[in-house]
Amino acid sequence: MYQTGNVYTIAAISIIGGGLFGFDISSMSAIIATQPYKCYFNQQGFNDVGECIGPKADVQGGITASMAGGSWLAALCSGYLSDRLGRKMAIQIGAVIWVIGCIIVCASQNIAMLIVGRVINGFCVGICSAQVPVYISEIAPPSKRGKLVGAQQWAITWGIMIMFYISYGCSFINGTGAFRAPWALQMIPAILLFFGMMILPESPRWLASKDRWEETRAVLALTHGHGDPESPFVVREFDEIREWIRIESEAKNASYLELIRPRMLNRTIIGVFMQIWSQLTGMNVMMYYITYVFKMAGLSGNNLLVSSSIQYVINVVMTVPGLLLVDRVGRRPLLLVGAAFMAVWLFANAGILGAYGTNPGPGGVGGNTPEASTEVTGAASKAVIACSYLFVASYAPTWGPPLGVVTVTTSPDAISLQ
Repeated sequence: MYQTGNVYTIAAISIIGGGLFGFDISSMSAIIATQPYKCYFNQQGFNDVGECIGPKADVQGGITASMAGGSWLAALCSGYLSDRLGRKMAIQIGAVIWVIGCIIVCASQNIAMLIVGRVINGFCVGICSAQVPVYISEIAPPSKRGKLVGAQQWAITWGIMIMFYISYGCSFINGTGAFRAPWALQMIPAILLFFGMMILPESPRWLASKDRWEETRAVLALTHGHGDPESPFVVREFDEIREWIRIESEAKNASYLELIRPRMLNRTIIGVFMQIWSQLTGMNVMMYYITYVFKMAGLSGNNLLVSSSIQYVINVVMTVPGLLLVDRVGRRPLLLVGAAFMAVWLFANAGILGAYGTNPGPGGVGGNTPEASTEVTGAASKAVIACSYLFVASYAPTWGPPLGVVTVTTSPDAISLQ
């Protein structure tokens, strides 16, 4: 079968796996504020004007978090799966799992079924978010590795934006089609990913780990030598891989215990806490629940969804500088600058909501959103919206692209899979 050796094409196809995560984020954020969704999964009755209030706050939190739960479980076993079957096959399995999850989510008859479907979707996200960066880093040349691995984050931002506008368009559909249609359309990129991976080469490092040296050399020649196995770069890369395999063969049975041994502990802490602090920045809260934040800022109806979508556009655009800078400026300076700016905007938002917010009553803003428990108006409202946009604009170029790069490149291959 034909295989492409262009590293940009390889990255463009494989990062669709990141796009799936983005699709999932905005397929919830755009829908949770719509009446068809609230009425179908309604648990709290109606407000004074007959509008559905929707699921209870803790239940909605469970629905949203169920994907992350599945992702956590899958991430634990994705390294084993990838090591046994190969990077390509692991990503393709993730794509199949995603389609299965989307079918269940789309056909959901109740909240339990919706949660099960999202947990299954999370299995795919866990596999792809862990293995796509590894796959790209093992194929890309060192000079392009940072931006190509970071492109995974850019794919996430594109997935978020595209799916939000699809969900926004579907919000004008009457009945359950308003949320079933976008949930069904999520299957399309996974199908493209599955078939697209067929024309991509396997990771040369994985092939080498299985003693398939001729195939390793052939892939290196295809991706880095324009088909010439004697190219100086191919020979140098081949020798480097051979040396890595020799070193790692001394710890061939690398396990999770290896992560806490003295020689690896510092790297493990860096990798783990990079992921932890990325979540604790609040970026995913902004992605999932921006409609609640903007509802507290006094927006409603069409204005609410359109204004919410602007942050997704900002996310896509502002990730580009990060891709360009990650190999030039370095990972650490970007992370430090981004953390400082994000702290400023979050502190400002909290201060504005605390100082100028008023209690809208037990039904929340509008009487149908208990989660929107504070309301601001006038200049304070505009300030909350502006700070939310600036927060996203600070995260995208500084914490987005470097995140996967740091996690993958701080550990040897056998350990990074864990």
